This record gives sequence, C-alpha cells and structure tokens, in this order.
Amino acid sequence: MITDERMSTFIDSLESGNTPLLDQIEREAKQTNVPIIRTQTQGLIKFLLAMRKPMSILEVGCAIGFSALLMSEYAPKGCHITTIENYEKRIPIARGNFKRAGREQEITLLPGDAADILKELTGCYDFIFMDAAKGQYVNFLPDVVRLLSEGGILLSDNVLQDGDVMESRFAVTRRNRTIHSRMREYLYEVKHHPQLESVILPVGDGVTVSVKKIDAICER
Repeated sequence: MITDERMSTFIDSLESGNTPLLDQIEREAKQTNVPIIRTQTQGLIKFLLAMRKPMSILEVGCAIGFSALLMSEYAPKGCHITTIENYEKRIPIARGNFKRAGREQEITLLPGDAADILKELTGCYDFIFMDAAKGQYVNFLPDVVRLLSEGGILLSDNVLQDGDVMESRFAVTRRNRTIHSRMREYLYEVKHHPQLESVILPVGDGVTVSVKKIDAICER
C-alpha cells in the first residue's frame, strides 16, 4: 500500500461505481486471482478519457478485458480500442467478456508478444494504457512513444510496485530485483524523455501520466 490505508479506503468510497457487468467481471477476476486495475486507477482513467476524448486507444496488457471494457464504456462514441495479450488462457475469456458487453466491434484483441506486435503496429493512438509485464515497460517505450499521437496520453500502471521501487535492491526479494531495476529505469526514461512531459502519481499501485509534446510528431 503506497498511501495510508484509511485514506485510500475513504477515496475509494467516493467513487461513483461502474456498470453491473463491469462489477461482475471485477468480482470474477478477484475470485480467479486475475489482477485488474485498482479503484483509484479506474477513476483516473475515467477522468483522463473525459479530458482527452480519444478516438483511438491502445492497451498493452489485456488480461481478461476488464480495463478495455472500462475504457470502452467511458471513451467517446466511435472510439476504437486495440488491446494486446500474450497469456493464451486469458485471451478467450477476454473475448468472451467483450461479447457479453456487446463490444466486439469496438475492441480488437491482438494475441501475442507485445514486443513483437508493437513493432508491427502503425498509425497513431490518442491514448495508450500500459499494464503488461512490468519488467518490459522500458523495452516497450520506444514503440509506444512512436505510436502516441501529438498531445496524446500514455498511462502506465503499477510503476511504484507497492512502494518497493524506492527501496535499495537489497531490500527487495531476489526474484523481484530485475523488475525493480527495470522499473526504476523506466521511471527515469519517462521523466527525461525529450518527447514526453510526465508526472509520477501515487495512485493505486503508482502510475505515470505522460503527454506527448505538441512538436513531437507521430509516425503514421
């Protein structure tokens, strides 16, 4: 927990909630131990979508489709979402959830390794949500920035690793040291990237919000 638990509970209690189907999918995810975005992160996404009004969204890391469906619910009418997922067991569940919501035409799921798929993608996306393998964020960044439209928003989740990212590598379990090191590298890169203006926020498990500068052109 990054912020005080009582404060987080209070903030969460003020959220307006989601649709019954999203609530059901969230319960199913918790029952099967599938990680989904935290309540405060959901609120931030809703806010950013209302502010930016994106017509094209790219999600790196679909899981069972909860966040893609959340974004489709709060994005402008006509917005199309492209989402990437590499874990084979979750792909049919995500597609099933898109069908349950009647969103099959609005959401395109690309199965496979994001590192390979991102290199092949072209065009521009107004909003990119990164929520995949944490140790790979820094490797995904060059293609993500290339695909982000001028003035577009990049939101990256779980960047503070429950606060562990600020600890010495020797204070982190051995199996998490590579992720810890790469996440610190990612945070440095987004804060110093010449094409991005970024802020790190202690929301949920920590997020970065980056805006692509106006003179930074997306390669179409």
